[in-house]
Amino acid sequence: MATNNKPANTLRCGNIKATIWQNVSEKGPFFSTTFSRPFKDHSGAWRNGTSFGLNDLEALLTVARDAKEWMAAHALKR
Repeated sequence: MATNNKPANTLRCGNIKATIWQNVSEKGPFFSTTFSRPFKDHSGAWRNGTSFGLNDLEALLTVARDAKEWMAAHALKR
C-alpha cells in the first residue's frame, strides 16, 4: 500500500519510465517500481503502456538498473 500518491522518484531512459514508490507493510517501509512506456491511442490521447517491444528492451534494462541502484542507495532502515 502506497504511503502517498507522489512517487519517491521517477527515472527515464528514452521512452521508458521507471516510477519508484514508497510502500508500507507489516514488516515496515519498502520501495517498489513500476515501468511504463507512453503511446498515443486511436483517438490521439497519450496513454501509458506496460508492454515493451524489441526496441524498448535496452532502455528498459538501463532504467531497471538505475532504479535498482537508486533503491539500494535509499534503502529504508528497519
